[in-house]
Amino acid sequence: MNLLDLQRRMAEDVMRPLTPDFQMQTTTSDGASTQELADTYIKPNDRLSSFDRLEIYNRQYWFRVIGAVSEDFPAVGALLGAKKFDSLILAYLRENPSTSFTLRNLGAKLPQWLESHPEFAPRRHKLLLDVSRLEWAYVEAFDSAEHAPLTPSDFADLGAESTLFLQPHLQLLDLSYPVDELVLAVHQQTPPSDIMSNAVTERKQAKRARLPKMHRSQVHLAVHRFENSVYYRRIDHEAFLLLTALQTGSPLDQALEAAFAGTTLSPDDQAVKIQEYFAHASHLGWFCRQLDAGSSL
Repeated sequence: MNLLDLQRRMAEDVMRPLTPDFQMQTTTSDGASTQELADTYIKPNDRLSSFDRLEIYNRQYWFRVIGAVSEDFPAVGALLGAKKFDSLILAYLRENPSTSFTLRNLGAKLPQWLESHPEFAPRRHKLLLDVSRLEWAYVEAFDSAEHAPLTPSDFADLGAESTLFLQPHLQLLDLSYPVDELVLAVHQQTPPSDIMSNAVTERKQAKRARLPKMHRSQVHLAVHRFENSVYYRRIDHEAFLLLTALQTGSPLDQALEAAFAGTTLSPDDQAVKIQEYFAHASHLGWFCRQLDAGSSL
């Protein structure tokens, strides 16, 4: 076995998914014995067999990637409880293994994956989806790009067919529950060192966060970064429709039409709201210049 073959053999064995109780599998997918495979390239010692030594690396690899996802979704963990949460993350990672040099992207598909996996919270599936969407929006808002905001003189040149661009870090969410209250409660009660999976650290279970009661209620959120901190801002239905239309590239006149389609507001009231929307968004720097192709920040 040359060095390249050894590296490939080791990588395949280390990254093989754990069992549901977080142990190394005794056989591979094609039925081969893991013990026999380990014996071919790992030397045992007086305390550990080849299998035992390989299992240490196998478990530590998976504990690290489980921990990386867990740190991004503490409120999902608080909602489910440690045992069920760890099972969820392990099942998710079996289907969505790490394929990037960075662990940052590991949880990117979790909200979408949860849509087809209601078994982890059958009675609170929609609530779980909303919590996961908000927590991933936090990640995106925290480290996505920020372009130079528009200046007052830029707005003076806007016309009906103008296209406005929104900051890449701005995330717009249409939710069925006020989960911003739940997520904030978890962050306030959970020290940063405890925002990780219980399976990863194998520590005693931390005191479970007390969660506010959730009643179904449509909420629109703008999740954004301002002065290097992430904030959740509730916006009304028309503002959500307006910003969503602008975010998808609609010109200003079409975005305004979409925002107030079917509204019962008078033209004067609509004008007041539009003025408020643009004043708030401009103050927070949500409108920005479009970067030319090939430009960098």
